Amino acid sequence: MPKASELKRGMVIDINGVPHAVKNVDAKSPSSRGATTLYKIRFKNLQTGQKLDESYKSDDLLKEADCVRVSVQFSYKDGENIIFMNSEDYSQYEVKEDDVEDLMGYVTEGLEGLTALIMDGVLLSIELPQSVDMEIVDTVPNIKGATAAGRTKPATLTTGIEVQVPEYMEIGEIIRINTGTGKFMSRA
Repeated sequence: MPKASELKRGMVIDINGVPHAVKNVDAKSPSSRGATTLYKIRFKNLQTGQKLDESYKSDDLLKEADCVRVSVQFSYKDGENIIFMNSEDYSQYEVKEDDVEDLMGYVTEGLEGLTALIMDGVLLSIELPQSVDMEIVDTVPNIKGATAAGRTKPATLTTGIEVQVPEYMEIGEIIRINTGTGKFMSRA
């Protein structure tokens, strides 16, 4: 049973018998002496998709949900559903596109490092790797004299998402994106 201070983004916690994924953890340090640090945590209900905000003291114990983590690959899209395949036994898991639409901008064919959270044979959620490499398919032309530091410009990637990149980047370059923040990290 993890303490509130040990929670990390992506962990699945059991709240009143319902699995909730940790989306955001915000620590608030009190100004008075003797007060404990408060953790404001945003959860996503993995059954209904609703958000839940809760506050905990650093030593409050939470119950981890009974989920199985399985390595998967994106297989294909079938109408309103996305199909993922288990990398070990090749079984398939189906999830509604609405449930994973915020993640699909980072998922490309053959992407390694995807993890599925399975509970009672049902795919609850997908965890992305920390970073992904993608190609720039559209951006404004390179500006002569652009430096490595400083200004950025918008660039569209292969999946259609848009990120801010340094001015010197050009169409066709492969870049690394942080999936947690959605920001440019480096050239790949």
